Amino acid sequence: MNSYKNRMFVLLAIFMVIGLTFVFRLLFIQVLSDKWLLHAEEISISRKVEHPNRGLIFDRNGELLVSAIPVYDIYVTPKMIGQIDTASLCDLLGISRVLFDKKIEVARSWPNVSYKASRFIKGLSPNDFADISVRLGQFSGFEAHKRTERDYPRKVAAHALGYVREISKPQLEKDTSEYYRPGDFIGVSGIEQSYENELRGIRGSKKFLRDFIGNEKSSLELKTATPGNNLISTIDINLQEYGEKLMYNKLGSIVAIEPESGEILAIVSAPTYDPSLFVGRKFAQSWKDLTRNDSLKPLINRPIYNDQYRPGSIFKLVQALVALEMGVITPQTGFICNRVIGCHNHAYPFSVAAAIQHSCNPYFYFVYRRIIQRNGSSNVFRASRSGLTNWVGLVKTFGLGKRLQTDIPGVKTGRIPDTTFYDKWYGQNRWAFSTIYSNSIGEGEIGVAPIQMANLAAIIANRGWYYMPHLIKKVGETGNKKREFLTRHYTAVSAQHFDPIIHGMELVVQAGTGRSAQVDSISICGKTGTVQNDNFNDHSVFIAFAPKDKPKIAIAVYVEYGTWGGTWAAPIASLMIEKYLRNSLSARGKVKEKRVLDTPILTKDASF
Repeated sequence: MNSYKNRMFVLLAIFMVIGLTFVFRLLFIQVLSDKWLLHAEEISISRKVEHPNRGLIFDRNGELLVSAIPVYDIYVTPKMIGQIDTASLCDLLGISRVLFDKKIEVARSWPNVSYKASRFIKGLSPNDFADISVRLGQFSGFEAHKRTERDYPRKVAAHALGYVREISKPQLEKDTSEYYRPGDFIGVSGIEQSYENELRGIRGSKKFLRDFIGNEKSSLELKTATPGNNLISTIDINLQEYGEKLMYNKLGSIVAIEPESGEILAIVSAPTYDPSLFVGRKFAQSWKDLTRNDSLKPLINRPIYNDQYRPGSIFKLVQALVALEMGVITPQTGFICNRVIGCHNHAYPFSVAAAIQHSCNPYFYFVYRRIIQRNGSSNVFRASRSGLTNWVGLVKTFGLGKRLQTDIPGVKTGRIPDTTFYDKWYGQNRWAFSTIYSNSIGEGEIGVAPIQMANLAAIIANRGWYYMPHLIKKVGETGNKKREFLTRHYTAVSAQHFDPIIHGMELVVQAGTGRSAQVDSISICGKTGTVQNDNFNDHSVFIAFAPKDKPKIAIAVYVEYGTWGGTWAAPIASLMIEKYLRNSLSARGKVKEKRVLDTPILTKDASF
């Protein structure tokens, strides 16, 4: 028993000695010696977010559309700000004391917190940062982070490319991915928005020791950021640049598509703007200037946003195809041009092709009447209701009156008026063909977007099918096109019905209303449109594809207040076609080009 007690006392003594040793050591470190206190003051552990480089965007031939340039952001952690010379820091950063205090307050307010770093100054160029980098470490709580910003070598295609900006509070609140943090940048329009997930990359982090003046001493942990994917777009930068040049001092749009793939070669919205305006610290002022001080609204992406453009006479192509499919006419059907609806002097429309060649209004009035009143009911209201329903069903297979599922954000549906529309407008059983006949020539209540017009040209070029128009053909080095852009869509019109329509479009350019679109040795098939304006100049519209056999380009041009379709839209389209197919202009083309470039059409009452 005594032996047991002796062993117990020995163990207790050992534990007491060990405990006293630790106590004395801690007392020495924390109280008696200042060595470790000074070391703790000299170093601290910090963590820094490593922002990934955003992916680059190239044109279809590998030319850079959107590149990246290095910039530096100054971050602040309010809780770490010690005794600093605020006046000296303000002078170093080039800001006032009032702005300094305001920024510190923002850094302490939601969604920021005082113990985490948030952006204080953004977008310093390498030269500007070089001037302050040496002294910045003297101010505790402030540090620099390097990132990249967008740069635009050719400064074109602003609407298609889109832009990025710092994520807003509402966007943060709606974000369900939990990826974004305050101060992050996000694509908000165009390709930048549609392919945000592919472009943004994956952020990394760096854990390191730093000394008492903030200098980085040694790395403890590194998680490398993964750059975003590069994108190969469908855009031909040379054609895009040329289209913007042709539309300078004009209002409207150009959309060019490769028919066999649905790839958008050029998408021009006029007027446009320099995409570099929305980069860096000038973003806010540029936005203010473009939205408040420019009545021409250059930020509107007309090819996809303006979906209430009336198509005018280009819609006669759809009317003819629908009528042929329904069997209410044949390619040889003729109608007397009796001026039941406004027309102009031309030869007798003895066939569908001839009617298209001369854009005969009465011809398509009678065509549309046969479509709408097809069922032969003695009740005109019931007959019109049935006919309109059948007509709408066929027309929508051309991608009209519905949203094209492209990779361009903001695409609208346009409008193909149906029975519900007219019931609301006029009342049920209070409308008939005699009420809606203006639809026959693309006027009335029909609304389309220019991208739908270009897609219509591609459909006719392909004799009844199309791929969904799109802007990106490849994601990453080994990536492919999105699956939805590899699926063919077919109209409800049989392929054989397209031949007389294409022949008519060929005649339009050879000896019809679109003679101004002629290009030597290139067979262009086109259709003019003149969209009525009651008080001012009409709008000029033209769609086309070329060559006739194995088409390489389909195009739609819409020039607001440009009068006849053959006056401005047709020559602009022909210049785009010639430039794309030949990469140069003939002598005839150069004369045409000079006329287009020398004439501004920016006012509703322009005369020429």
